[in-house]
Amino acid sequence: MTNSLVRGATVPEPPPGTKTVALDVVIPVYNEERDLERCVRRLRAHLDASVPYPSRITVADNASTDATLAVAARLAVEFDGVRVVHLDEKGRGRALRTVWGSSDAEVVAYMDVDLSTDLNALMPLVAPLVSGHSDVAIGSRLTRSARVVRGPKRELISRCYNLILRGALRTKFSDAQCGFKAIRTDVARRLLPLVQDTGWFFDTELLVLAERVGLRIHEVPVDWVDDPDSKVDIVATAIADLKGVVRVGRALATGKLPVAALRSSIGREPLVQGVPHGMVGQLMRFAVVGVASTVAYALLYLALHPAIGAQAANLTALLITAVLNTAANRAFTFGVRGTAGAAKHQAQGLAVFAFGLLLTSGSLFVLHRWLPDASKHLELAVLVAANLVATVTRFVALRWVFRNHHEGVTQ
Repeated sequence: MTNSLVRGATVPEPPPGTKTVALDVVIPVYNEERDLERCVRRLRAHLDASVPYPSRITVADNASTDATLAVAARLAVEFDGVRVVHLDEKGRGRALRTVWGSSDAEVVAYMDVDLSTDLNALMPLVAPLVSGHSDVAIGSRLTRSARVVRGPKRELISRCYNLILRGALRTKFSDAQCGFKAIRTDVARRLLPLVQDTGWFFDTELLVLAERVGLRIHEVPVDWVDDPDSKVDIVATAIADLKGVVRVGRALATGKLPVAALRSSIGREPLVQGVPHGMVGQLMRFAVVGVASTVAYALLYLALHPAIGAQAANLTALLITAVLNTAANRAFTFGVRGTAGAAKHQAQGLAVFAFGLLLTSGSLFVLHRWLPDASKHLELAVLVAANLVATVTRFVALRWVFRNHHEGVTQ
């Protein structure tokens, strides 16, 4: 059976209870008449012998101009567990979005037609998704236990690309490009409308989004042998991928992607009851900013004290560090980028500053009532202690401020 889906066409989600297979393995192809039959026969045999779930192979033909579609149609007639979807436009990402978004399976996966990845990794890939343990699963050629045969050029490019992702987008997954991935279908339906790329960057964009919204990404070390006849244009793909990195980075920085809304709806629950998602990381980054602010405050206070006295030095040092602290926490701790709402955030930060000023000035007042001749170093110690109390209040207040900002952006 051949289904023709033109650009922009979508298939409604199947009604509850109508799912017919647990696993739908998609093979995106473009002009693969030579390799397709061998791939489908080998994969179908492996699924029947080694996968205990009802499964299907979907050949996603991306506007092939050779006999690929005819080969796929013949295989679909021969095997009950094989179907064909034909697209009139090229693009691996477009093919995966179309098929994954309309699949009636519980888990959707894909692999390259060359079967470079050992199929013994398929069950470790999909089992955590079927069980509900994980949301997305990827094969990785870059973990220590992976066994990979490929040339130094491809190895270098792959490792450099993943290092760029870690530096530019703060990713934690190890291998974005391995053509061996799976995702729960309900999760895919929520993420796919936000993935813009229709080509090779599709995988990376989907993984970055999944990681940012708090989904669990399961990694499987794979045995992988490079296909020397691969049709992939390495240079053109690398340039397109780098453009994609810039685009996604900008979307995350400006709040264009509704990360907070997705995290609250499909993200994993916090590990510790009562500790919201991301708070541990925020606390660590807040602590770094806090230490830097405290050092800056102390230096400013000691420098200004001889000239303007304790209370004025405290006011000036606290005001300067409060402005810098709010800006640093806005970008570094809570990940708010761009100028939208910056003035409002500083105003709210100054409200928190006012509380800190009241607390520290009150502490100084009490100290001077008890010890009128207290040294400036004792004054500083009391102020630092008071600032610690103010810091706890600052974290709670700023978390509320920037959480509301995220929610406002995504509405």
